[in-house]
Amino acid sequence: MKHTERVCDFLESAYGRPEWVRHNPPLDELVLTILSQNTTSANCRRAFASLRTAFPTWEEVMEAPVERIAQSIHVGGLSGIKAGRIKQILRRIHEQQGRLELNHLDALPMRQALEYLSGFEGVGPKTAACVLLFSLGKPAMPVDTHVHRVSARVGLIPPAASAEAAHELLREIVPAKRVYSFHMNLVRLGREICRPREPRCDECVLNRECDFGRKRLGSER
Repeated sequence: MKHTERVCDFLESAYGRPEWVRHNPPLDELVLTILSQNTTSANCRRAFASLRTAFPTWEEVMEAPVERIAQSIHVGGLSGIKAGRIKQILRRIHEQQGRLELNHLDALPMRQALEYLSGFEGVGPKTAACVLLFSLGKPAMPVDTHVHRVSARVGLIPPAASAEAAHELLREIVPAKRVYSFHMNLVRLGREICRPREPRCDECVLNRECDFGRKRLGSER
């Protein structure tokens, strides 16, 4: 835990402590995160905007043919798969809740909310955590490729840990009050410094905490 706290401290010393700001209502965030799978952030945003232009309400999406939904989100890639999943999820939510919204998640314990979201086809631990963290401010840790890579290099999780295992491991060691800051700062570090190839270890704020960085810098001397 002390190692994790030091990592959080170093990240915040470099990037500050981001304050949580609600991104979207839970259902919007769920659809947006599904659209983000296997595509860029820019294409995800375009696909979401196109979907809402074509179908101003979620009820219209639920009633629309999968082919029309797919056409509206084509720019995001895998449009047929994503369209089918979105339509199916909307139908299930409507059957369960009687309306198309997920505000009831705010009152649920976090693990129960994660289990509810993970019950939908195409919604894994990362997607569920994104909804809870970004929409409701719950301390759920989305493990994307940057968080996974940097956490393994720094030694917070075993190098061979799967993405699914990483969610559980990081949930246990990152203090709830620092989850949002940790996630946002680690993503920034992963994009700018701790890249998959040619990481800039000499510029990394975590190189004193990182076995990977120490070994790499040592080999370059």
